[in-house]
Amino acid sequence: MGLLPGFAYVVAGVICWGALLFSGVDPVVAGLAIGLSAPAFSPKRERLQETSVRFRQFREQPTARTAKSVVTTIVSTTSPNERLQELFHPWTSFAIVPLFALANAGIHIDGAFLATAFTSAITLGILFGYVIGKPIAVLGASWLITKFTRGAVRPPVGWAAVAGSGTIAGVGFTVAVLIAGLAFEGEQLDQAKIGILAAALIASILTWVVFQITALLPPAMRARAILGEPDELLDLARPVDMRRDHIRGPRNASVTVVEYGDFQCPYCGRAEPAVRELMEDVDIRFVWRHLPISEVHPHAQQAAEASEAAAAQSSFWEMHDLMLMRQHNLTVNELTDYADELGLDSRRFRMELNTSVYTQRVTDDLESADLSGASGTPTFFINGRRHYGAYDIATLQAAVAEARDVARGRTRPSSAQK
Repeated sequence: MGLLPGFAYVVAGVICWGALLFSGVDPVVAGLAIGLSAPAFSPKRERLQETSVRFRQFREQPTARTAKSVVTTIVSTTSPNERLQELFHPWTSFAIVPLFALANAGIHIDGAFLATAFTSAITLGILFGYVIGKPIAVLGASWLITKFTRGAVRPPVGWAAVAGSGTIAGVGFTVAVLIAGLAFEGEQLDQAKIGILAAALIASILTWVVFQITALLPPAMRARAILGEPDELLDLARPVDMRRDHIRGPRNASVTVVEYGDFQCPYCGRAEPAVRELMEDVDIRFVWRHLPISEVHPHAQQAAEASEAAAAQSSFWEMHDLMLMRQHNLTVNELTDYADELGLDSRRFRMELNTSVYTQRVTDDLESADLSGASGTPTFFINGRRHYGAYDIATLQAAVAEARDVARGRTRPSSAQK
């Protein structure tokens, strides 16, 4: 089912909808069932590796058969849920939902109707339920769960963001109109619709007010209000180990940037100048961990092991910099030449490389990458949180500044007590 094209889901959905409609069951159930039937999962490294192998086969034999194999493998790597969202999102956002709204929200509005509606229990009930009830429910439930679990389970964002999500929850238009159509008719239905529309408008304004007030807070307090406490759950599965990890920069920096990289990956090479510029900030420490993608980069594994052999002679960063500058020249002989160039014991270096002394060390990094959800290179983690998006200097600096605000928000209370 995971490989079904989008139209197959459409056909199945239409058949299911029709069956429910003619059986007397509300067909809205079909939408819920179809949504639950589409699996969602993150790409697995094994599948990405298989994709790389298939693509290389296509490079060697560009035939229709190998092309089909590549497409099938790529499609199976991403979840049906994600593919369906990508396929149908423009249709639902720009056609289906607007048409539904236009078809169902037709109300003749005049002064007499508004006077009746806004004294109606139906209109006021919907209005108060959406505008007041939803924020109270979201904030209250979040607070109670946090309280009763003693912080073990809590929102992954700050309380201002929780409040904003509660107020914006009042914009419940399409499903609300659908339910109103099932529950009411005639003038009562019109009253329900005006309540829904008014709630959506007021909820939007309230959300804007919440974030406008939040924007007036001092930077550290604002970061905490939006992002939450800095000791929330982290994406980096294995914390930085001072004794094991390769660290560049001050050990007590407030921001730690971890990169999972591959010495033969061209994208890591392109990211390196941005990382260098980032390291000009004296309050950042940088950690490199290995994620060689050997299926695409045949010399990546031995380059990673070569960096560990250089680290055994206190020259990890020198070898790291040299290999990223010479990504197209990473054979064993060339790596040994780099060891000579750095003044290392090249005989020991070659022996350790040939006997795979550091294979397990690199494998350990690979396992930590899998646990952290890092499947491609470069993947960055900033203060334990995965960095999504570009890795140009402006984007990385903005992410570092945000992480620093959160870190300073954590340390500020203790500083004030001193």
